[in-house]
Amino acid sequence: MNLWETVTGSDLTREWKAFEARAAKLPADHRAAWEEIKGHLFPYGDFTGRNLMPILDSALGLLEETASDGQSIHEVLGDDIKGFCAALAGGEGARSHRDRWREQLNRNVAKKLGRLGG
Repeated sequence: MNLWETVTGSDLTREWKAFEARAAKLPADHRAAWEEIKGHLFPYGDFTGRNLMPILDSALGLLEETASDGQSIHEVLGDDIKGFCAALAGGEGARSHRDRWREQLNRNVAKKLGRLGG
């Protein structure tokens, strides 16, 4: 990956298209789980989503492997896909981008209030 690809995000676009092409080959229930996994993982991403790419790759690999083994989504992920995604992202209570932005905002406000009060 070169600097230009990193700056423009074209590497992410290419990787994302490859994910979607792989997902298109999955059975319908596995594709539906893929869509749900993507939706539940996005809140854990950074601004670009670059930090999620290895996680998404692993999740898709799991879906591909279980589909080829003939396992159902329920056998693999159970009923709690949201919990599965939280575990992938770093466990229950993992910080999402909203949490990080909230903390940054609170620090900035505290700094401003500290300057006004001091």
